[in-house]
Amino acid sequence: MPGWRRWFDRKFALGLPQEAFPDILERVRGTPARLEERTRLLSRETLVHRIGGAWSIQQNAGHLLDLEPLWSGRLDELLQGAAELRPADLENRKTHEEDHNDRSMEELLREFRPTRMTIVERLEALSDDEVQISALHPRLRQPMTAVDLFFFVAEHDDHHLACITRILAEINA
Repeated sequence: MPGWRRWFDRKFALGLPQEAFPDILERVRGTPARLEERTRLLSRETLVHRIGGAWSIQQNAGHLLDLEPLWSGRLDELLQGAAELRPADLENRKTHEEDHNDRSMEELLREFRPTRMTIVERLEALSDDEVQISALHPRLRQPMTAVDLFFFVAEHDDHHLACITRILAEINA
């Protein structure tokens, strides 16, 4: 697929205005529905198929669920006035250890939607001042507000949805 970028090679234009928050919130809110739509008619064989050691469709979906505590924890840290946000596990040990291919996709989706909606509800309750609190992102070494953080989350969601599309294209080629 042309234009493919590795996640860790990505650069992000942060410092987004507060006015961008409603649009970003809609992207974050919509991920469970987009993931469900993208995977609902796929066979189990397709969902767990791995190409060259890369994650399967189901592992990509499970990874999104695995990172929800990171996003929630980083939101907590912003609101508590932390100077720096917690680091992510760059090895993605949880996704490798969870063995998401042994679960059903329905189970992953049932767990992901309410977990994500809990974060969305928290974001909807933020005041204008809370949306602008910032802390340093540990890997990017850039300050992030809640607007920036959830732009980052939306980009991460989209990256893994694009991975799913890429897997399907390779399977169907």
